Amino acid sequence: MMKKHLSMLLSRLESFESPKPELEQYRTPGDVAAELLWLAYSLGEVDGKVIADLGAGTGVLSIGAVLMGAEKVYAVEKDENALEIARRNARSLGVEDRIEFINADVSEFSERVDTVIMNPPFGSQVKHADRPFLLKAFEVSDVIYSIHLAKPEVRSFIEAFTRDHGFVVTYRLTLPFEIPAQFHFHRKRLERITVDIYRFERKIEKAIL
Repeated sequence: MMKKHLSMLLSRLESFESPKPELEQYRTPGDVAAELLWLAYSLGEVDGKVIADLGAGTGVLSIGAVLMGAEKVYAVEKDENALEIARRNARSLGVEDRIEFINADVSEFSERVDTVIMNPPFGSQVKHADRPFLLKAFEVSDVIYSIHLAKPEVRSFIEAFTRDHGFVVTYRLTLPFEIPAQFHFHRKRLERITVDIYRFERKIEKAIL
């Protein structure tokens, strides 16, 4: 599947019915999701792999991973309404059989996986809201792809936090990210922000002979 085609398919999926601001429920744009998934696919970390989508929302990344050949995806999402939309989206493309939908907080997930893909909260409502997602990702996989705000203070936090937990940043791609107005505090019909797509990898210490 071409990246452009994947982006179009993901863009057409059903979004949140009643997004919750405290959970920062913003739909992952199809083009951003496609960039993350194509990067992971190009490095051999999607096709045939077992993947966890932490904070899966309406299933954009989960479904995209299956379309790119993932053997199985755990879609972990604590909002039951969002997870039901994710199920409908998966059924609409005939990929529900390879996605296990888990209605739980990410802290409760314990399966070991090949790759984690995620678009955690940006921390606009609660500072460092992405921290529990990163901690869980570092626990269950050696390779993580994640989306974060492209701000100097966020980048500094990400670099230090990953290093402190035995991981390194091996790739960072900066992209525009569009958020349609959906909450009372939004002043523009369409907000354009900038995000970074990261690839994290567990640092393997070489034995001293």
